[in-house]
Amino acid sequence: MDTLRIAGGQVLRPDATIEDADVLIDRDAGTILDIGAGLDADADATLDAEGCLVTPGLVNAHCHVAMTLLRGYADDKPLDTWLREDIWPAEAALTPEDVRVGAELGLVEMIKSGTTSFADMYFDVPEIVDAVEKSGLRARLGHGSVTIGKDEADAWDDIEESIEVAREFDGAADGRIRTAVMPHSLTTVGEEYLREAAVEAHDSDVPVHYHANETSDEVGPIVDDRGERPLAYAQDLGMLTERDFLAHGVHVDDEEISLLADAGTGVVHCPASNMKLASGMAPVQKMLDAGVTVGLGTDGAASNNDLDMFDEMRDAAMLGKLAADDASAVAAEDVVHMATAGSAAAIDLPGGALEVGGVADVAVIDLDAPHLTPANDLVSHLAYATRGSDVRHTVCDGQVLMRDREVLTLDESAAMDRASDAIAALCERV
Repeated sequence: MDTLRIAGGQVLRPDATIEDADVLIDRDAGTILDIGAGLDADADATLDAEGCLVTPGLVNAHCHVAMTLLRGYADDKPLDTWLREDIWPAEAALTPEDVRVGAELGLVEMIKSGTTSFADMYFDVPEIVDAVEKSGLRARLGHGSVTIGKDEADAWDDIEESIEVAREFDGAADGRIRTAVMPHSLTTVGEEYLREAAVEAHDSDVPVHYHANETSDEVGPIVDDRGERPLAYAQDLGMLTERDFLAHGVHVDDEEISLLADAGTGVVHCPASNMKLASGMAPVQKMLDAGVTVGLGTDGAASNNDLDMFDEMRDAAMLGKLAADDASAVAAEDVVHMATAGSAAAIDLPGGALEVGGVADVAVIDLDAPHLTPANDLVSHLAYATRGSDVRHTVCDGQVLMRDREVLTLDESAAMDRASDAIAALCERV
């Protein structure tokens, strides 16, 4: 057995308590062997966690990782205008190599900020699969399909690609990669295509992931055309099951919250993107109170503009209080749970908690910083004060992906250089 000891730190347990403890990992199995004080000093390798907080790796439950190339490309516009005038034309000019370059940059960013798992909707998915396999991260990937503006043959081809990608790559990278069928949204994909996506996904034992209720402009047309709310429509389509998960859920009413809770469908809250695009404030506390599984995601770097889940936790807590008009709403412990166990549950990937027998997905946070002093409440610090740059080590599936801020699985400098070159060439083409 090849073992790794994370030694000398404080450990965040699943019940949000913190204890002085080591973490012993079986690197061959990628699992946690033990958590406790003074564990095996004869481990094959050791990560120093002195003065650090050892937490579960963060789980970014909704993003578009290759959109790092479009960071700062188009800002300060409403969603529909932003998509149609800037983002979709730029994406139409992306090459598979561009997607690979953007994905690698995003994966470096996530490793450096303690994220070990993520869910991603994009295109040229084989390029992202290869990048994820090399990075050592865990992911649920899918091809995002859009049928509006396409003739029938092209629309069906796009949905079929999402289905085939989900079938081909589920279980890749020795099981670290899982998949989903990913129609873009309830308003950008026609009804017949959505029905087919749901049937084929569930027949293939993978979830459906889609955007829903992100803006009021997405809700109105469905209500006008069908006489029912979007999530009732999703339920009619077979897209509201305990396997499925949706992004945003900003404009959901009480009935839709009940539908989500009863169905067991996960919701991924993306507060930074929702604020930047003025999409609205999701009723997160209402969803939590109703028992909805709520995860946390960054969305793409074009609408955030980073993939730092610590930023997202702080945004979620602050925005949640405004939405509820209650300073006690969406408390620190809630958002830490959302960014770890909640996200893992929403996208149905292992991780999100440090437990004996569980997967060894770990972030080690250096507490030796003025903004993390004094250490009155470390759970509060995770939600309100910690930055991605405070992460010292990142471990996924028992493998060290970053040691002492050095990414070991990808070339950070080369990823940055290639991304800068790629976006310069893209801007010329667009």
